This record gives sequence, C-alpha cells and structure tokens, in this order.
Amino acid sequence: MTDRSAAMVVIGNEILSGKVTDSNSPFLARELRRLGVSLERISVIPDVVDEIAATVRRSADRYDVVFTSGGVGPTHDDITMAGVAAAFEVDVVTHPEIRAMIEKHVGDDPNAAYMKMAEVPDGAELIPGRHAAFPTIQMRNVYILPGIPELFEAKISDLADRLAASPYHLREVLVAEGEANIAEYLNATLAAFPELLLGSYPKLSNPEYRVRLTLESKDETYVDSALDDLIERMPAAYVVKVHGRA
Repeated sequence: MTDRSAAMVVIGNEILSGKVTDSNSPFLARELRRLGVSLERISVIPDVVDEIAATVRRSADRYDVVFTSGGVGPTHDDITMAGVAAAFEVDVVTHPEIRAMIEKHVGDDPNAAYMKMAEVPDGAELIPGRHAAFPTIQMRNVYILPGIPELFEAKISDLADRLAASPYHLREVLVAEGEANIAEYLNATLAAFPELLLGSYPKLSNPEYRVRLTLESKDETYVDSALDDLIERMPAAYVVKVHGRA
C-alpha cells in the first residue's frame, strides 16, 4: 500500500451561516487517519458553482484524492454536480443507470426533482456500495458525497478498501507538567527525529495530567525509538502514562 494525500471540500451556505454544524469533516479526518491517508486540507465554501469549480479543480490537481460533502440532491441549492463538471470542463449529463434506479423506485417518467438526482459530470464512474443504497459518484480523483451525515458516513465505509494506505502508528504520552516545562524536551526529540509527527495538546480541566502528547509515524520502529528518546529526556515524574507502545 502506498501513501496517499487527501483534501475535503465542504459545500453549503448552511455551514457558513451556522445553521448546520458540520460533522462530516471530523468523521472523515478520523477515518482517513485510521486508513493511513493524510487529510491535508479542508475547505468550506458557499453554494456557488464557480467557487465549487475552482476549489475542486485546485484540490484535484494538488492532492491524490478529494472528497466533497453537500450540495447533492433535488433542490435549487444542490449544485455540486454542476460545480465538479465545471472543474473538469465537461457537461452535466443524465446517467442511465441512476435514472433506471429512480424509475424502479418511483415509476416511469420521474419528475424534474427526481431527474436532477440522476445528473452527474460526463465521464463519472458509479461505485456500488454495501452500506449505502445509492452508488457513490467518482469523477476522476474526486468522490462526490452527500452532506447528510448518515449517508456520508455510509459511503466512506463503502470506500474504505479503495482508500486504504500504509497505516499510521500512534503513541500517546500523558504528562503532568505544562507545555512551558516540557517544550525543550519536545524540541530535542524533534531535532533527533525530524520526520516524527508530534502533537502537544494541553488539558486544563483534567486532574490526572496537563498535556497529552501524540507521536505518529508510518514507520513503527521510528515512532517507538522517538518515544523512547522523549521519555528518556523528560524527568520520570513528568510521565503519567504511555499508551500504544508495541
């Protein structure tokens, strides 16, 4: 399995206005991390075709895979398909397989709202799913996903096998001292292990510890060596607990 980078484009005026709280971004971030994919950018943009086109095109050029969230459906503000089509300079077309699915569900001659749900960028691929009844639509390296969290999550579950890359190995250290007292040790370990992904997260209200440190790498030996280095540098009394050691 190879390494893979990703970006997410969250589309919707309702997100930017605060009417709806986006839960798809944190879900995707967790799932991609679990699958070994590096989520490197999340963009939140309005329901504007030109904005969607520009953001999707820029993301598709820069990252291995792109996920859109929102703007897929039968209403006036569901314009993601048009935006993705514009990003790749193709037309929006009615996909015969999706139309057949809709006709099977509602009968012949579906109304305009149903037919809008059969529209895709010309050249898009349909990916059947186990957890989601409606197929996922992929346009080149862009997965076009609905904004409804239950549907979004089901489709990510369906795509997991396609997305999996080399996994990250995570170690955690709970520390009894504040960041100002441990910064020198973190800097020294990073100098010795420059490829280490090191995070430092203060916890102000936890009586057990004051900072949670995370050490990550796709090389398990590397992350364990960095962990040993960090623990050796810090006074033993600072280390409350270590999680994830192999």
